[in-house]
Amino acid sequence: MAKVLVISGGSSGIGKATASLFAERGWCVFELSRHGESHDNIIHVTCDVTSEESTRAAINEVMQQTDTIDVVISNAGYGISGAVEFTPIQDAQHQMDVNFMGALRFTQAVLPQLRKQGFGRIIYTSSVAATLAVPYQAFYSASKAAINALALALANEVREFGISVSVMMPGDVSTGFTDARHKSSAGETVYKGANKAITTMEHDERTGMAPDSMARLFWHIATCRSPKPQYVGGFTYRILCFLDRLLPKRLVNWIEYKVYS
Repeated sequence: MAKVLVISGGSSGIGKATASLFAERGWCVFELSRHGESHDNIIHVTCDVTSEESTRAAINEVMQQTDTIDVVISNAGYGISGAVEFTPIQDAQHQMDVNFMGALRFTQAVLPQLRKQGFGRIIYTSSVAATLAVPYQAFYSASKAAINALALALANEVREFGISVSVMMPGDVSTGFTDARHKSSAGETVYKGANKAITTMEHDERTGMAPDSMARLFWHIATCRSPKPQYVGGFTYRILCFLDRLLPKRLVNWIEYKVYS
């Protein structure tokens, strides 16, 4: 029988590349998103991760078509940018609701099945920004840092059930994520470096890695014998995260300031 992948946010970008790669390699893929379509070995299931009812209904629909889930990838998310001081609270809350609470809803919906079957892998899409927080992208960075913490705690909670938990932290990847970002220009007359920082960030994304390279890393995490708790996507970003562990945090944060100012 074909192995089964359930992935949220699989209709575009990294998620779409990942769903396609697993399907090409013979897996049955359930792609959960608000917009998408079924094709080849990919079965689209409508799901809005900001709704607990929608998320649980989507997983129930998946389980009507399969007996087991081998791998779960929580990938749904989006980004906002702007100065912390001028970001409306509701925008910050929505960022956390989609990226973090959405991952939590997805996790809670799939865990009963994974526990019942006694095996499975949960993989979260995090970001290098979880470790190297990006100025004027504070709430996106915070949402991904929260996912890292969730994954580490969850890994020890579900270990006894034969379930492993990992996060994949991509660096800059060239996808539609950049154009979909909700950007706020509020406060730019006060924070005069905001526009340059955001422009630099978006340039790095547009000229970044191909989503296929992240899909291959997801494949490795899903199929390797003993997955690690955390992975960093991209050689350069692995070096940066390694240096972050070695160098004083004050120095690392100052370097980030110089990069984006």
